[in-house]
Formats: sequence, structure tokens, C-alpha cells
Amino acid sequence: MVKCENEFSVQSYGFRPNKNARQAVGKALEHIHEGYTFIVDIDLKTFFDEVDHCLLLNLLYQKVKCRITLGLIRKWLRVPIQINGKLQKRRKGVPQGSPLSPLLSNILLNELDKELTRRKLRFVRYADDFSVYTKRKSDATATMSAISKYLKTKLKLTINREKSGVRKPVQFTLLGFGFVPTYKKGDKARYQLVVSDKAWERLKMKWLTRKTIPMSFDERITKINEVQRGWLNYFRGTSIQGKLKELDGWLRNRMRYCIWHHWKKPERKRKNLIRLGVDQDHIYAWSRARKGGWAVAQSPILITTITLKRLKQRGYIAMLDVYTKFKPVDLRTAVYETRTYGGVRGALRSILGGAVYSIVARLSFY
Repeated sequence: MVKCENEFSVQSYGFRPNKNARQAVGKALEHIHEGYTFIVDIDLKTFFDEVDHCLLLNLLYQKVKCRITLGLIRKWLRVPIQINGKLQKRRKGVPQGSPLSPLLSNILLNELDKELTRRKLRFVRYADDFSVYTKRKSDATATMSAISKYLKTKLKLTINREKSGVRKPVQFTLLGFGFVPTYKKGDKARYQLVVSDKAWERLKMKWLTRKTIPMSFDERITKINEVQRGWLNYFRGTSIQGKLKELDGWLRNRMRYCIWHHWKKPERKRKNLIRLGVDQDHIYAWSRARKGGWAVAQSPILITTITLKRLKQRGYIAMLDVYTKFKPVDLRTAVYETRTYGGVRGALRSILGGAVYSIVARLSFY
């Protein structure tokens, strides 16, 4: 892998040491600020299912001369796939889920990086997600046509025409990030990072706040804190304070809804409302409210009893509090800390098993 790594482009950020998605987004923002505001956004159609085995093995042979290693990779590529209960031979594509898949995809798409570099184009690539930056729309249209032809004829890959096109920064999203103007005096043609709509939908965590999930409230709180901390760590430095405050309130109401549903019977609701300090004038009426659970969660019945202070006592951490703790970072140099138990080789061996680990180990010495 060392030899492969030395040959990879500096504009490739996916599945490589000391490189990550945030650096790719930072580089894209740098290109946009330099005036390259016409973006060629190309989406490869089912990339991992379309990789040509012969082409990939030929590229590997130029780097690895060991027949045993190449034989193992070939057998791994040809592993049968189960379709409708029947095993069928795999004629193309790379099995997903293995640490070997990203390495092989980088080796194949490195040929695309060489072509883009030869044409002296500004680009950013993260695995099979790549974009090219130009100053004029005519250049962007010509670049898209040329790159599409190169991918089809040389690498035998298909472009998803519906998701690809020439875009301005406000219409473009990259790895969950969007780009919007700053609207500040003196900051002409400057953009700031925001979170895309799809990423916001993932943060809502509807699957964790469903009332029917067989999970205790403490387990639910723990899972919610883990998800939101990871999400906010990834998107730190973006302008999302307003939306976070709104989403915090929505998430707390979802948790109140789960608690109300868990109490079930009116008598149990009455006893719990007494414990929460509700006065005698409201206990009976509130415990037997005929409103739906979601309406009760947004009403004074639960907002004044299951307060933010009480939720925090149970371990809940507001997303806005987590966001303010994270300091803005320079996206071009951001590096995430990765920890392995027993060293990299030990971790790989435990995850991959014998055959695939031996392939990765052999590649690392070429």
C-alpha cells in the first residue's frame, strides 16, 4: 500500500492516511473562493457494481508482481453473489464491506485523477464522489463532456445523468455540506458552509425516538447523545445555531412523547405527575387528557413537568451545548484521531481474517 499511496493524487481524500472528508470540503471551499464557481458535479452510477475486473487486475499487475497475491485478489473479486436465493457468478464489481474495496477503488480512480491533472483542472475527489471546478460555464460544460467520455471509454464506468450536471455553489452539496453566501458587508463572493437537507434528516433520529422501540429511557438517552455528538463533531464550524435550537426543542418533545406513552394507564400518569410536582387542581384532568400523545408532549402538561433541567439530570445533553463546545477548525488541515487496539496489523487481522488480511499485508510492502 505504501507504493500505491505515494502514487495517489493529493486531491484524493477518501480512505487514505491523514486525509478525511472535512479536508475535501475545505479544499472545495478554497476553489470556490478563488473564483472557480462553476462546478462539474459527476455522480458515478453504482460504481462498486460496475468495476471491470480485467482493467482493475491490469492496473494491479503494474504495481504488484506477486502471482499469489494477484490470484487471491482475483478469487476474491469472483466470489459468487446471491440473487433471489441463487448463487450467480460475479463478472464485474467489487464486493463491498471489506477494507480491500476502498483501496482497489482508489487504484482504479487514480487513473481519473491522472487525467484531470493532465488537463490542469482543479478537482476534489473522495472515493467515487468527485467534482471539478472551473471559472466559466462553457469550460464546465466541455469538461463534463470530456470526462464523461473518458470514464465510459477508458474506465468503463457509467455516469448517472439525473444526478450529474454543472452547478453553482448554492446548488451544490459535497459529503453532506452545502455552500451559501455569507451576506456580510465587504465579503463579496464569499461562501460559508451549511448542512445539507439530507444530513438534517439523519440527525432527527426518528428511529431512536419512536415510542414503540423496546428500549429503556436511559438507553435511549445514551444512544441519542452518541449520535448527536458524532454528527456535530463532523459538522462543527458550520453556521447551524438557529436550526439546532429548533431541532433541540423538537427532539425534547419526542422524548416527552415516549415517556407519556410508557406511562400508559391514567392512574400511572396521575401518580407520576404527582411526583413531578403538579398541583391538585390539574392532576386529574391532565392524567386523563383525551389528546393524542404528540399533542400532550407539546402542551403544558409535559413541558412544565418534564423540563430541560430534569432531562439533563437523566443524562440528556442539548445539541446546542455540544455545538458551542466544539471550536471551529480549519477544514483543510482537520485530521481525526483513530485508535486501534493491539496496533493496526492486529486490528486488521481480527477484522479481515486470514486470506483478505494477507492480501492487504502483501500490498503494503509493494
